[in-house]
Amino acid sequence: MRILALYDIAHPRRLYRVAKILKDYGHRVQKSKFEIEVSEKAFTELRARIAMEIDFEKDGVKYIPLCERCLHKTEIIGQGSFVDPDHEYVVV
Repeated sequence: MRILALYDIAHPRRLYRVAKILKDYGHRVQKSKFEIEVSEKAFTELRARIAMEIDFEKDGVKYIPLCERCLHKTEIIGQGSFVDPDHEYVVV
């Protein structure tokens, strides 16, 4: 499954830890956004690891599932890059 993970973390130390965890599972596409491709089991593990790091009163993490149809409609304007770890897609 592909996921877009977005976060807003109040404290720099927690911010660093959350970003480090997300890097274990995906690729940073913007400062507080990661594209992730994981199994259901790995996604459960990821959410548990993030939950252990954040302050539920001050921080927020949102996981948005990305379907295959939506991926093919991805459009980038300006700076940015299309991340294709499997080299399965050609972007023209």
